[in-house]
Amino acid sequence: MTASTLLSNRQRPDDESLPAYLAPVPTILEDLGLRFAWLVVAINLAGTAFGFWYYSGQFAGTAAALWPWVPDSPLATLFIALAISAWKLGREQPWLTALAFFGNVVLGLWTPYTLLVFADSYAYLHPLMYQFLFWSHLAMVVQAFVLYRISDFPVWAVAVAAVWYWSNLVVDYFVPIVGEPHHTIIPVARETSVFLEADALGVIAAGEVTFVLLALFLALATRVKKCESARSHP
Repeated sequence: MTASTLLSNRQRPDDESLPAYLAPVPTILEDLGLRFAWLVVAINLAGTAFGFWYYSGQFAGTAAALWPWVPDSPLATLFIALAISAWKLGREQPWLTALAFFGNVVLGLWTPYTLLVFADSYAYLHPLMYQFLFWSHLAMVVQAFVLYRISDFPVWAVAVAAVWYWSNLVVDYFVPIVGEPHHTIIPVARETSVFLEADALGVIAAGEVTFVLLALFLALATRVKKCESARSHP
């Protein structure tokens, strides 16, 4: 089966269109991303490699038992690279696609959020690196919103992703298991007052909790809308 045939077999039918808040990416961009899926995979693998290099210092200072929860963004890009690869090979894995969706929504929003909250303290970053981190992570959100084209987000798969990212929240902010909370390093002390008397740790934790809940809502809402569409067009 050719790649073009594979794509045509998986294109969104007209009767399965989703509301704009679940599918905000223009269809023409969705089609483009899926047509050049292997390029998207390669870009995400490159981002994964860069991300593991970026986190190398944090690996050195974190207990080995917690290493799986350290490289948040690199794992998100790895998840989506693997999910798209599995789909292109005709073996889409719902649990992997759900992990990719959660990871790219959560980290794609959390990183720009953190860069904005601590913008003054990130002055040590080269302006080009700051812009790269900001826009590349927002691009992760964009690609997440194309994944509904390759998966129906079954509830069990969403549950797998939710459990993983809630475990990430626990060890990052609430119950570190080994040592101290090991969230992505931020440029200020955790107890620094940011706004509304909230400390820095509380502010970044609140952001990530919000984005995990958002990803959960979007994934389940997508599932519901797809089921409603299937019932309306048997």
